[in-house]
Amino acid sequence: MGNDVLLEARGLTKTFGSRTVVDRLDLRIEKGDIYGFLGTNGSGKTTTIRMLTGLVHPDAGEVRIGGYQLKTHFKEAIAHVGAIVENPAFYTYLSAYDNLLLTANLLPGVTRTKVNEVLEVAGLFDRAKDKVSSYSLGMKQRLGIASALLNQPQLIILDEPTNGLDPQGMKKIKELIAQLAAEQGISFLISSHLLHEVEQICSKAGVIRQGKLIAEVEVGRLLAAGTVTVEITTTEPDKAKQLLIRVPEVISVTRSQGKLIVQTDSDCSYKLNQLLMAGGVYIRSINCRPRTLEQFFFDITEGDGGQ
Repeated sequence: MGNDVLLEARGLTKTFGSRTVVDRLDLRIEKGDIYGFLGTNGSGKTTTIRMLTGLVHPDAGEVRIGGYQLKTHFKEAIAHVGAIVENPAFYTYLSAYDNLLLTANLLPGVTRTKVNEVLEVAGLFDRAKDKVSSYSLGMKQRLGIASALLNQPQLIILDEPTNGLDPQGMKKIKELIAQLAAEQGISFLISSHLLHEVEQICSKAGVIRQGKLIAEVEVGRLLAAGTVTVEITTTEPDKAKQLLIRVPEVISVTRSQGKLIVQTDSDCSYKLNQLLMAGGVYIRSINCRPRTLEQFFFDITEGDGGQ
C-alpha cells in the first residue's frame, strides 16, 4: 500500500444468515480525500463502516489502515482514526467537557488542553460546561466530531453525520468538515444518502448497491463534465428517437416512464426542439437539467426500489 493510502479494504464480505450484506467490496481512501460513501438504506453502508472500524468482523477480506492490517494489528491501525458510527453516544447528565474528558482518559497522551482545543474547533467551547441533555442534535453531532479529534486522527469516518439535522445544523457540520480538511489535512470517509450534501463537500464518491461497490467518481470532474440530461415527452417517441440519435451532441437516447431521456455533451435543448419540430414530431414538453451527483446516483441505482 502506497504512502498516500490511508485506508484500503479488499474483498470485504459479510453475511447475516442467508443474506449477503457486503459482497467482496474494495475501497481505497487516500490522503486528502473527502470520500462520500453513497447508497440507499439497506445497501450495506453501515455494515461496511462497522467492519472498517473493527466493530464487526468480516467473513472474508481484509482492511489495512496506515499500512497495518486491522485484524492482526488493531491498535496500530486504529491509532489515528476517529469515527462516529450511527449516532454519537454521550452521558447526557454530564457536560460536554466531562464527556470528552472521560474519553480522553482512555487515550494515551491526551491532555485537558487537547479537550479544550477540540471543543474550540467544534464551536462548542462556550457551551462546554453545559449538560449534553441541553444540546441540539446538531451540537451533539459536532461533539461527536470533537470526540473523534482527540487522538489527532489522519482519517475520520462518519456514518450519516447530517441525518436528521435542520439546514443550519447541516451547514455547520459541512463547514466543520471542510475546515478540518483544509486546516489540519484530515481525510474523511462520509457515509450518506443525502446526495446534495455530499456533492457540496466531497472530492470523491463511491456508490454501494446490494453490498457491492458499483461505481466511483471524482465529484469535481463529474460536475465539470458538461453532460446535460434532456427529458422529452412526445406522442411519437420512436420517430423522435431516430431523429435525435443522428445529432452529434447526443450521447444516448433511452425511454423511461413515457419520456425520452437524452444525454448530451452540452446544452443543446433548443437545437433538439427545432430538429423535432422540423421533422414533424409533436412535442408535449422538453426539460433540460445539468448533470449532478444525484442524477449520476439515480442513473446507476435505478430499479433498486429502496433496498
